[in-house]
Amino acid sequence: MAWSLQKSEIKPTVRKLEKKGGDRQLDAMTIKPAVRISDRKLIVKDRTILTGLQDNVIATSGSSSSPVEGVFIGAVFDEENSRHVVPLGTLRDVRFMACFRFKLFWMAQKMGDHGRDIPLETQFLMMETKDGSQLESDGGNEENQIIYTVFLPLIEGSFRACLQGNDNDELELCLESGDVDTKAASFTHPLFIHAGTDPFGTLTEAVRAVKLHLKSFRQRHEKKLPAIIDYFGWCTWDAFYQEVTQEGVEAGLKSLSEGGTLPKFVIIDDGWQSVGGDPQEDDEDKPQPLLRLIGIKENEKFRKKDDPTVGIKNIVNIAKEKYGLKYVYVWHAITGYWGGVRPGVKEMEEYGSLMKYPKVSEGVLENEPTWRTDVLAVQGLGLMNPKAVYKFYNELHNYLASAGIDGVKVDVQCILETLGAGLGGRVEITRQYHQALDASVARNFPDNGCIACMSHNTDALYCSKQTAVVRASDDFFPRDPVSHTIHIAAVAYNSVFLGEFMQPDWDMFHSLHPAAEYHASARAISGGPVYVSDEPGKHDFNVLKKLVLPDGSILRARLPGRPTRDCLFSDPARDGISLLKIWNMNKHTGVLGVYNCQGAAWNCVERKNTFHETKSEALTGAIKGRDVHLIAEAATDSNWNGDCAVYCHQTAELTTVPYNASLPVSLKVLEHEIFTLTPIKVLAPGFSFAPLGLIAMYNAGGAIEGLKYEVKGVKLVELDEGYKGENSTVSDERVENISSELVGKICMEVKGCGKFGAYSSTKPRMCIVDSNIAEFEYDSSSGLVTFNLDNLAEEGRLHLVEVEV
Repeated sequence: MAWSLQKSEIKPTVRKLEKKGGDRQLDAMTIKPAVRISDRKLIVKDRTILTGLQDNVIATSGSSSSPVEGVFIGAVFDEENSRHVVPLGTLRDVRFMACFRFKLFWMAQKMGDHGRDIPLETQFLMMETKDGSQLESDGGNEENQIIYTVFLPLIEGSFRACLQGNDNDELELCLESGDVDTKAASFTHPLFIHAGTDPFGTLTEAVRAVKLHLKSFRQRHEKKLPAIIDYFGWCTWDAFYQEVTQEGVEAGLKSLSEGGTLPKFVIIDDGWQSVGGDPQEDDEDKPQPLLRLIGIKENEKFRKKDDPTVGIKNIVNIAKEKYGLKYVYVWHAITGYWGGVRPGVKEMEEYGSLMKYPKVSEGVLENEPTWRTDVLAVQGLGLMNPKAVYKFYNELHNYLASAGIDGVKVDVQCILETLGAGLGGRVEITRQYHQALDASVARNFPDNGCIACMSHNTDALYCSKQTAVVRASDDFFPRDPVSHTIHIAAVAYNSVFLGEFMQPDWDMFHSLHPAAEYHASARAISGGPVYVSDEPGKHDFNVLKKLVLPDGSILRARLPGRPTRDCLFSDPARDGISLLKIWNMNKHTGVLGVYNCQGAAWNCVERKNTFHETKSEALTGAIKGRDVHLIAEAATDSNWNGDCAVYCHQTAELTTVPYNASLPVSLKVLEHEIFTLTPIKVLAPGFSFAPLGLIAMYNAGGAIEGLKYEVKGVKLVELDEGYKGENSTVSDERVENISSELVGKICMEVKGCGKFGAYSSTKPRMCIVDSNIAEFEYDSSSGLVTFNLDNLAEEGRLHLVEVEV
């Protein structure tokens, strides 16, 4: 049996370019001042980034296809080939942050300042230059004099690009098709470069420009997020691994519900499908056969003993009807199972499975040499015909949906890039599979129920129109002590890039674990789903109740959690001096997590995670209000002066921090702290307020859904003489309204229940919850106001909270 593809399906379309060398040609490529090529140099805002560009490097203005300034870089070669490497220029003394694939399936971060530091398989690169004399003045704010330059290697035709450095400090562009018969010699748009003064905004603009050029993917904010993202969940993986049964699933749900932290979704991970090894003779010396899919339906572990025809629907009904879950997801690999679909199985014949042997790229093989002997490379994978794969997904998903399942976690996605030989290459096979997956998910799971996993190649990112949630890093490994600090650093830095395409999922964790709060607090500020993989009976409900409300919902932040601007180019896993700060936004507050991630990192020599020495027992850093990059969006005043109320979760301390001031933070390895930051509103001279939220929760400010200030017309002379002028808004002295007139009223809509906290420069006259006067406590030394929201509001409603001052 063989698959036939038309020549047009496998031969890349390439526009032939005349090779034009020399400085005269490069000088003519000058586009706009932001990014340009001149005298064989890449110049960004009059700052030279790369020198000695090759004659065969060509440039095209990015503004012709989008409103974003930028430049596409390409190259012309003498001969057609399936793999090309071209040096772009020399990079020295420019700080960068790279996201590179240290494994086939996963990215991690790497920092440096020379070309030789840039790893193989770099898929995203951001550089920092501090020479910004051409920029408009911004009141002497030095941060705005920094230029951030984004490099995005892309897909072009049947080729996928990545970046790498060499021993001569040259930045190289590598282009590969993954198929020796899919060749080209000319590339016009395989790399996009854009620059600006806001690192996060600059990246968003660059990805938008690429989207308008490629027309093959959508950005995160354009996609529908599945509803599980706002609820607490449980995944079976670390609890049972592949030994999961429907009895085990029920035991886990029962255990969590009895502790008062009821999950609203479950992911039944690997272990529910019908799989089997290839037939072979008995031979003790032969390795265990790789398992492959042999049927669409569940295995016998998920069949009801007294009525096997019910199938997986039985555990779905138990989860939803008995335990009140809203959503059930199941796992499957993008090729069906780890070993694909077994050829020769009658039930699966229509999917046209043939044995293929993965061939990984040179860069991946160098970073992860175990692929030379990996079981997939040795035993092969049963690959479905790309033309039949939609039929497979649709029949699988339709069966699952008919059983009440709401979505799928689709794993092992990067394996596709290794299987493109004879099929038009890695980009083509990835595109075909993802288009089929998108169509099936859209048809069968109307809530867009799909999580992408082991999917960190740009082949997939640049053809993703549907999937809105992506696992952000390598796994949570509960039994590997070296992995925990590495995990937090990796999810934060990977989210800078991945968060432009999908909402990053920072993975499951264990609530009963030495690093439980370290992981839990990070999930709370990630902006993504929050779920555990606890074994039944092994939970810390004190940790879980800082994450989960009694109705199973969570206080989710609005954006992907990412490192603060001043952490982007430091190395908090390796440098021995830096703390990692992660920021996110709620509707009316910001949140900042600080983590000591030192002491362990991916070892590029040993090619594994290893411990290394740390010089100091504790590291000290500082936080400031503007560490939360978009904190001004939470201010109700357009002329907000930058002052913030800052609440420290673990110490329960409230501090008012002026715009240019900072708070010191000292943490040992595996320690963390969470800060809620709210812009201070000045209601009247000496009277100011800032809500904090449910202060027992990690992401306290996520509880505030609505905020409105009503300022009354009280006269200054009626106020207590303690008023010392405008600067008293962040003073230790407190003013009290002793007049009969109201200065102002703060009206809030609040989700959840528990202790609510706020900053008030004066003792409030009254606190009202749902039209009832509430008792409150006021700490005059800090300005902390607290009162209780005893119960959840009625379903679908919020508490109406008013504070009068």
